[in-house]
Amino acid sequence: MTKPFSLQPLLHLARQKNDAAIKNLGKLNQQQQAALTKLTTLQQFKMDYQAKFQEAARIGMASADLRNFQDFIYRLDQAIKQQEGVLELTTHSVKAGQTELTELNRKMLSFDTLEQRHIDAEKIREAKIEQKIQDEHSGRFAALKAEEKINEELEGVKHE
Repeated sequence: MTKPFSLQPLLHLARQKNDAAIKNLGKLNQQQQAALTKLTTLQQFKMDYQAKFQEAARIGMASADLRNFQDFIYRLDQAIKQQEGVLELTTHSVKAGQTELTELNRKMLSFDTLEQRHIDAEKIREAKIEQKIQDEHSGRFAALKAEEKINEELEGVKHE
C-alpha cells in the first residue's frame, strides 16, 4: 500500500495559484492590447484631423475655426499622452504578471518533482516488499521440499 504524498495539498495549491496567474496574465495581455489599440486609434485620428486642418488652412479659414482646430489637436495630444501612460502601466502589469507566473510555475514544478520522487520511492519500496514476500515464499517452499526429502529418507531408513 502506497503512502500518500505528504505535500499534496501544497502541490494542489501551487497548481491553483499557477492557473489563476495564467488567467490573470491573459486579462493583463488583453488590457495591454486594448490600450495599444486605443492609442493607435487616437494617433491615427490626430493624423487625420491634422490633414483636415492643413487642407482647411490651405483653402483658408476663420480665426475661430483655426483656434477650434488647434484646441482639438491639443486635446488629442493630451489624450494621446494619457493613453501612453495607460499603455505604460499595462505593459508594466504584464511584465509583473509574467514574473509572477514564472515564479509560481517554478514552485509548481518543484512540487511536481518532489511528487515524482515520492512516487518513484514508493515504487521501489513496494518492489522491495514484493521481493521480500517472494523470497519468503521461495524459502518456505524450499524448506518444505527439504523437509519432505528428509521425511522420505527417514521413511526409507525405517523400512530397511
